[in-house]
Amino acid sequence: MSAKPFASSGDLTAKEQTLEVLADGVYALTAEGDPNVGAIEGEDFLVCFEALATPVAAREWLARLREHTDKPIKYLVLSHYHAVRVLGASAFEAEEIIAHDNTRALVAERGKEDWESEFGRMPRLFTEPDSIPGLTWPTLTFSDRLTIPLGGNRGDLELLHCGRGHTEGDIVAWLPQQKILFAGDLVEAQAALYTGDAFHREWSSSTLDAVAALEAEALIGGRGAVAGGRAAVDAAIGQTRHFLDVMIREVGAVQQRGGTLKEAFDAAHAALVDQYGQWPIFEHCLPFDVSRLWDELSGIERPVIWTGERDREVWDRLQS
Repeated sequence: MSAKPFASSGDLTAKEQTLEVLADGVYALTAEGDPNVGAIEGEDFLVCFEALATPVAAREWLARLREHTDKPIKYLVLSHYHAVRVLGASAFEAEEIIAHDNTRALVAERGKEDWESEFGRMPRLFTEPDSIPGLTWPTLTFSDRLTIPLGGNRGDLELLHCGRGHTEGDIVAWLPQQKILFAGDLVEAQAALYTGDAFHREWSSSTLDAVAALEAEALIGGRGAVAGGRAAVDAAIGQTRHFLDVMIREVGAVQQRGGTLKEAFDAAHAALVDQYGQWPIFEHCLPFDVSRLWDELSGIERPVIWTGERDREVWDRLQS
């Protein structure tokens, strides 16, 4: 038996949601370390960012949003393919569901397995799971950049692929006129990283360099509070980079001396826990993070597909 409840299965406490208006027509909903979502008003339409884990959960967010705007939802933007970000998409009734080319391929390759995995890890996020009609399929994809003119004096919304990171299909939503960035899970603000599908070395270097080069003045990460002001934005990017760099250093050192995966996990945990151990989902994520990084440093280019069975095997091996 595991000494700790599996992943986030023991986290049954409801989180307080905070809706912030970051600029005229720019909204962010944060929830004490649960997945963040957002919305941007065009002149006569809405762009929503992320979909939450079920249609029922998404409708609760949309009810909050409808207190501020009744514009129709034209676009739903998905930062990547993970189930807790996408399976609520049907509630939005968007004209187009936008994601990266690689995200669509990942849904086809491993979307069903990821759904099973994330439901087992984080059951509280799946409010009324029977409301999910099936996998979420993007209807519009792109490789590098897609521009959405917002109309009037609202400027443009730029959807950008900054490189591989949290997954191989991450995108960010950038408002250059307002200098506001929806970063998805490429950046977390005072929340631990999940890197089980990551490309750690690229993420910690060129991908985060590209995110930082935007010079955002407000940043909404995948989890955690909104980072307001350049100092807070830089701190969030720096925390994300530091978490990755420490993991790469510790796991790499154990691997180079011929150690075991369990020794690598223990070393990474010891190096990170004092700074990050009290942040949301740290204990949940780290076994999966270290397992993927071990594979990556061993030359396994693409992440192995997570399943419910594999999740439990890794958890019992590293976290028991």
